[in-house]
Amino acid sequence: MRGTLRIYLGAAPGVGKTYAMLGEGRRRRDRGTDVVVGYVDGHGRPRTLEMLDGLEVVPSKTMTYRDATFTEMDTDAVLARAPRVAIVDELAHTNIPGSQHEKRWEDVEDLLDAGIDVISTVNIQHLESLNDVVEQITGVPQRETVPDEVVRRADQVELVDMAPEALRRRMAHGNIYPPEKVGAALGNYFRVGNLTALRELAMLWLADKVDDQLDRYRADHHITGTWEARERVVVGLTGGPEGETLIRRAARIADRSKGADLFAVHITRSDGLAGASPAHLARQRALVESLGGTFHHVVGDDVPNALLEFARGVNATQLVLGASRRGRIAQIFSRGVGVDVTAVSGSIDVHMVTHEATNQGRYARLSALSRRRRAAGFVIALVGMPLLSIVLANLRGQLSLPSDILIFLFGVVGVALAGGLWPALVAALLGSALLNFYFTPPEYTFTIAESQNVLALLVFVLIAIAVSTVVDLAARRTREAAQASANAAVLANLSSSVLRGEKALAAILERLRETYALDTVTLLERPPDTPLTPGRQRDPQRWRVAAAVGGEPCGSPDDGDIAVAIDDDLTLVLCGRTLPAADRQVLEAFAAQAAVALRQQRLEDEAGQARPLAEADRIRSALLGAVGQDLRIPVATADAAIERLRSAGANNSEEKRAELLDIAAVSLKRLDHLATTLLEINRPGAGALGSSVEAVALDDLVPRAFDALGVGADGIRVDIPDDLPAVLADPGLLEHVLVDLITHALRRTPPGHDVLVTALASGDTVELRVADRGQKLSRSDEGDHLTFGALEQSHSNDRRSDLGLAFSASLVDAMGGSITSEDTPDGVTMIIALPSAETAPHQ
Repeated sequence: MRGTLRIYLGAAPGVGKTYAMLGEGRRRRDRGTDVVVGYVDGHGRPRTLEMLDGLEVVPSKTMTYRDATFTEMDTDAVLARAPRVAIVDELAHTNIPGSQHEKRWEDVEDLLDAGIDVISTVNIQHLESLNDVVEQITGVPQRETVPDEVVRRADQVELVDMAPEALRRRMAHGNIYPPEKVGAALGNYFRVGNLTALRELAMLWLADKVDDQLDRYRADHHITGTWEARERVVVGLTGGPEGETLIRRAARIADRSKGADLFAVHITRSDGLAGASPAHLARQRALVESLGGTFHHVVGDDVPNALLEFARGVNATQLVLGASRRGRIAQIFSRGVGVDVTAVSGSIDVHMVTHEATNQGRYARLSALSRRRRAAGFVIALVGMPLLSIVLANLRGQLSLPSDILIFLFGVVGVALAGGLWPALVAALLGSALLNFYFTPPEYTFTIAESQNVLALLVFVLIAIAVSTVVDLAARRTREAAQASANAAVLANLSSSVLRGEKALAAILERLRETYALDTVTLLERPPDTPLTPGRQRDPQRWRVAAAVGGEPCGSPDDGDIAVAIDDDLTLVLCGRTLPAADRQVLEAFAAQAAVALRQQRLEDEAGQARPLAEADRIRSALLGAVGQDLRIPVATADAAIERLRSAGANNSEEKRAELLDIAAVSLKRLDHLATTLLEINRPGAGALGSSVEAVALDDLVPRAFDALGVGADGIRVDIPDDLPAVLADPGLLEHVLVDLITHALRRTPPGHDVLVTALASGDTVELRVADRGQKLSRSDEGDHLTFGALEQSHSNDRRSDLGLAFSASLVDAMGGSITSEDTPDGVTMIIALPSAETAPHQ
């Protein structure tokens, strides 16, 4: 059985997490529980150390790393002891390299898997998801982190809270840090603003975990009613223009309660035929997310029930809906979603928000039939019904009145099939009048002698109207289904073109042009800082072309046949022909996707522009890290030599004075080399990585590298042909790279052996080789070349390196070359390959 995990969460160091953890351990021990201390760091705080009295402590293990001794929790010893409860401090701690696990929380997982209950501590700044937020607040990066999921899985999380002022008093009294560190801590990390923000983060994070626990409890116990533990506001969206008004209203309601959640939901019918505007929904989704809410799509045929099921599912306390867009007559037959929801909402408060579209009617529905077919229906009704009367009048003695009614009913159905509902209604009324006048006794009058004939004519009219309505509805649904199928095919074709790797924005616009046989499709963008001036939208100077396909781009929305406004700054303009209203939704979907593709393209362009700068920053950081120690060494050496000269004075012999002067001169020359390296990298106008290539003769460059090293020919053999072509490189940077490689080679080569520097031309490149006589190194798993990390590791304890090999490789790469390494019979050879100055201009 897996053990349980209890965590004491704090907002900052010193709030009392370890003290509370040890107090819990003592309480459990007093109740007879087997409790041991796996690891606790008391930080020298007397009151914390007092809490350890009487508790069994498993001895920590001692580890050595970089000539320093550290103590870590002995996980194996705790497992062997097998207590009921183990106390383990600092859950986010990073173990010393060489430990069984990298992180202490992984050690805790081993204890839990063994069935041991664990009590631990963690500060809010160590949670992975809040790491960057804490750094922004405090300015201090946190290198030790623990995944949020580890803490969320804990069986209990208890907040150890303390007011910022009280924590600062504890700090001032010396209860947290030593006296020499108190002033700096109070003026930096432990400022009142920092502590207040960290305290709020801890409370909000714990509130989210409590929310998760409450949701699990409600689900496990099948509780569907609303528990108003926290305000949750749901706004229902239809995809209409009123959506933004509703979202802002719901956001204001949520803002009244600190920490309230905002949800936006759109209900889509399962048949998919009655869809909302994709452009409106895209803008509304962006608005909701910008206000800190979440957007959801739910499928349901019964909109009121679907809304309430979603609201109860998220434990909503308030529901915001728009007032019905239905006209007054339409509301007689259907009260609207808002009224139905309010009637059965129960404990959920429903807000009905008025807007500009209230009572102005729904959007115009798609016409079932074209104008031509409706006109043909009216003609058939007005001409066909009299002709049918003439035919039936000639058959008067052979047919009865019921037969005549059925024949007229058949004619009405035919008109409905041909022209739709309204022509069929005209045919039904006209047929009723003709039946009454010509075929109902007494004939040739509108008087009806028998009451049963009145009933027969009335039933005829009702049946004709009902059949006409059903036929028209069937035709409408057929047309909508065909339109939806065509739209789906168009969008699927669009999606497949993007997935195949075509450039997103160009693919979207080109597919739109091809699908609707347009001449030109233009995406217009309003330049920044251009005011929205009514009446000047057709001015081309107020727009610029963001993207276009086809013929001549349109300069303004008024230049095209159709303009689809995406937002205030983007408009899609189509030229070539007008399109029916039925295609409007697909056009809006294309427009919304085009806007997303444009923004994605802009982000990719910005990322591409920032990549060289980021690489330059990385290289410069690597340089500072590589030479930071070396800047101290020559300064300290020269300072020590000069100080000995000054203190000894005349007591020094001439030989000793010369030796000290040589030491100082070599150190200062080395310092000059490092300073020159930094200046070369940051040389103005030399590109992102500070390199400016030109033709460089290697036979001139190598001696300059020897001068920079401060060494002569002893220990180094040079073999560079006189006819070797020059290379394209930055002379200053190449010299520094060569100095670095020779320095590494000298360090790896044992006494009595030489480092060999050679060069040769190989096709379009020139190779400069530096061969040492050191031990063989392991190869990388990914190829045949030796890893730079392995080469540097072979002398990791020597801090005299000018530049890291990885950094040198980056510099050579910036000059258009490469650095590789290969085994030689006696050691390792580093190869610098650079373009030849003779052949590169012709490539």
